[in-house]
Formats: sequence, C-alpha cells, structure tokens
Amino acid sequence: MLPLTRRSFVLGASSSLMLASLPFAQSAYAQLDEKKIPELRGKIFDLTIGYQPVNFTGKTKMATTINGSLPGPTLYWQEGDTVTLRVTNHLAEQTSIHWHGIVVPTEMDGVPGLSFNGINPGETFEYRFQVKQSGTYWYHSHSGFQEQTGIYGAIIIEPNTPDPISYDQDHLVMLSDWSDETPEHIFKKLKQSSSYYNHQNRTAVDLLRDIKTQGLANTWNERSMWNQMRMSDRDISDVTGSTYTFLMNGCTPSDNWTALFKKGQRIRLRFINASAMTFFDIQIPGLKMTVVAADGQPIDPVTVDEFRMGVAETYDVIVQPESDMAYAIFAQSIDRSGFAGGRLTASKLLTEAHPKLETVPELTMDDMGMMGIEERLDDPGVGLRDREHLGRKVLTYADLHNLYPTRDQREPGRELQMHLTGNMERYLWSIDGVTHHDAEPIQLRYGERLRITLLNDTMMNHPMHLHGLWSELETGDSECLPRKHTIIVQPGSKVSYLVTADAKGRWAYHCHLMYHMAMGMMREVAVV
Repeated sequence: MLPLTRRSFVLGASSSLMLASLPFAQSAYAQLDEKKIPELRGKIFDLTIGYQPVNFTGKTKMATTINGSLPGPTLYWQEGDTVTLRVTNHLAEQTSIHWHGIVVPTEMDGVPGLSFNGINPGETFEYRFQVKQSGTYWYHSHSGFQEQTGIYGAIIIEPNTPDPISYDQDHLVMLSDWSDETPEHIFKKLKQSSSYYNHQNRTAVDLLRDIKTQGLANTWNERSMWNQMRMSDRDISDVTGSTYTFLMNGCTPSDNWTALFKKGQRIRLRFINASAMTFFDIQIPGLKMTVVAADGQPIDPVTVDEFRMGVAETYDVIVQPESDMAYAIFAQSIDRSGFAGGRLTASKLLTEAHPKLETVPELTMDDMGMMGIEERLDDPGVGLRDREHLGRKVLTYADLHNLYPTRDQREPGRELQMHLTGNMERYLWSIDGVTHHDAEPIQLRYGERLRITLLNDTMMNHPMHLHGLWSELETGDSECLPRKHTIIVQPGSKVSYLVTADAKGRWAYHCHLMYHMAMGMMREVAVV
C-alpha cells in the first residue's frame, strides 16, 4: 500500500475521463437479475480486472472490478483439485490478487514486492495451485488501495469428504464499505486529521448528561484523563458512515438484498467481512444463529444472538426459521455510524424493517490498557458488553473450539512478542514502534513451532493477518485450538496463538485495516 503519488493522481484523473465516456450503471452487475453476484465453477478461471462505473449513492463513480461485477464473481472450488486462475489487468496501473486464507506456494500468494512482481497493465498472470482445504474464504487485490474500490470476491470450497455441517440451503453474505471519495483522498484527510470522519465526538449535551449521571467530580476527572492523552473515548473507527455506504453482496440497505427460505429448512449463511476499514456487529432479530465455522474451519457449534466480525474474518452460521415470515439481516458498523442490511424471507412479498442503529459506544480505561494489558478472550468488545444483562449471547473468541484435534501437539520452542503501536494524532501505525519499511524481516525456521503474542498499545481494534501459515488461537483448550487466518486484537489487550512454520517463503504479516497497513503496521515473515 502506497500513499498518494503523482502517478496515482494522474491515473485518478484519467479514470474520471473514462467515466464520462462509459454508460450509466446502477450497480456493477445491474445487468443481472436481482443483482445476483456471478458464480464461476470448475478448475480453470479467467478473471479480468478493469474499470466500471457504479452508483450506490445517486452519483456515478468509477470502481475497479473483476469481470465487471462488484463484488467480483464467487469462485467455487473442490478440495483436492488443482485450479488455474488467469488474471488479466486492464487497469492503467499494476494490480494483483491475494487468495486470503488459502494455503498456496509463496509465489502464488499475490503480494507485489514479496511473493511476485505484480501484474502490469495489459498483462495476464497465471495462478496455479492445489486446493488443500475447504470452507468459506475470499480474495482481494493487494495493490495500492484497489481493495477499497472493488477488487474482492468470495471463495467457497467444497470438501472432498462429507461436510460436517449439514444444511438445506446456502447463501453468501459479503459485507463491504464503499465511498464515493477516492481512497487517496480519504488517506490524505486522515493524515491531516485522524478524526476527520468522526462526527460523533462529545458535545455539550453529552457533558451535561454525564454530570447528571456521574457527578461533576467524576465527569471532570474522566474528561481530564482523555484530554491529557489527547484522545476521544468515541474514536472507534477511523473511517465512518460519514463517507462510507455499507454494502451487503454489493447492495445498499435500501436495495435490501434478499435470500429466500422455506420454513423448517437449515440455512447456511456464509458471512465474509470484505471491507477495507469497518468492523460489523451481526444480528438477525427473531432468529438464533449457530456459528459452525470460523475463517473457513469447522468449530464446535455455538448458538448466539450476535457476533462481531473484524475486517477479513469469515463466519458460517446456521439458522432455522420456523415461521413463514421475513427476518432482517442487520450488520451495524462498530461505531454505529451506519449499517449493511438485507432480508431472509419466505416470500419476496414479505419484508421486515431493519432495527435502529444503537447509540455510539464509548471506550473505557480498560480499553486503553490503563488497568494493565490482559488477554480478554471472553470480552465481546466495546459496544457489546451490555448484551449479557439483556439476556443476549454474543460470540467471543473464548467460545471457539476447533471441531478436530489440534494437528501439531508440540509445545512452542520459542515466543515472539510484538506490540501494536500507533499515534492517532499523527495517524501513524507500526509494530514495536517501527514501520514496515524500516523493519527487518521476521525470521522463522522451517518446521518450528512458536508462540506469537501481540500486545495492543493502541485504542483501536486491529485484525492481524499472517499470510501462508495458520494461526491457532490459544483459547485455553490446547486439544482443539481454533485455526484462524485473521485475529482481532482488542484495544488494551493481548492475544497469543501458536504457529507451525510449515511453508517456506516470504509472507506478509499485517493489520488488515487498509490504511493502517499503508502507514506501516506490517512485517515480512521469512520462513527458511
């Protein structure tokens, strides 16, 4: 990820000229019935990346898309097959595709500058690898800010043995964030003022309310602490609904994406958070959700009312409606500045209103690590901690137990401890206070078993993604560690997971908040 350059400015200008010459499109796949995401199946796939006009807000803007659709086509693979994916670049700049969570040889991972040279304009790159897993995954560009402008899609891999998850119907629910602003402009504004998009900071009315409920002395002391740190307890998201339109399968909430069911069926919903910067809290009012897979891997089923999705995470859930009615699928952003929404309904004639957005959550001193940095796996996180008092179950990492035994039962031979660091005032992000460009690669020995411990010294959630290797989250049950490709580290907390370095090569390791990675919260991991 690179900041705005003269070349990207020129490309942006040329994109605007192209827009004027292209026909209007309500969405990137408006020509398809009911805005259904295209599906591709088989062993050989041709993917073309190019420009496409889209309109999600009433204004026509230019997106970068795959095969003319946003999201890109859903790819269906079969475990054990060898797939070939020919990616052609029709952009005016370099592009790439990273197969997120897919175990591939390093040269097929799709990270320019690490695993390959990127795909230049007018060129075709052929990815080819054997599919060694099953489940729900996704793919996206790892070049510039193209992930934000539309280059992403879902991957669904059928197992080569009987699926441990039984269901009657299967629906993809892909969440994302779209802005009519170019990501370069967003990035520039964040650099100028990290709170540029936060329109929910405290007001005089909030101050009077706090004085009334907490007393003058307590309110004064609390405000003083936040002011001394030059931080706000409402700095939940860097980029908010003030510029973002939140999408569900490429549809706005007013489009109301629809999935049909028949009463009594077991419906599998494959949730993917393909956003650039947004955490979502998911609920389907009136329906319990049984979480059956995390990041593509089957887990012991957990029945919940709500769950949080960090950027790049995937969760599969089973729901079983017992009535011929409509249910809202409601995914509100973590900062409550907007939502993505659709419906699960027995008939297209039935609809259900989406719930109202909740009040803005507020960080606590615990979130700032003022009480010490702890491993809070059973903490649902800011904005969700009141659910237990309401009789609602929220998924936490402590609930995750792999359906199958931990494959590598060895104790770790060493521990790698890293601090997630940043400066919101200057909008700088790093690991151990060092940005990616100034850091040496992390060296792992091929075949070793190690523990990675991350300590979050910032007030933001960070979804950390290690390419090429599974991260086995230490939840207290060493026999069935959940295998994840992306792990949320909450503010003021620590998380540890075990890694077996079983894939040689150069791998990216980074925060999956796009602008955090661009500012340096990234490392190269070299397995030799």
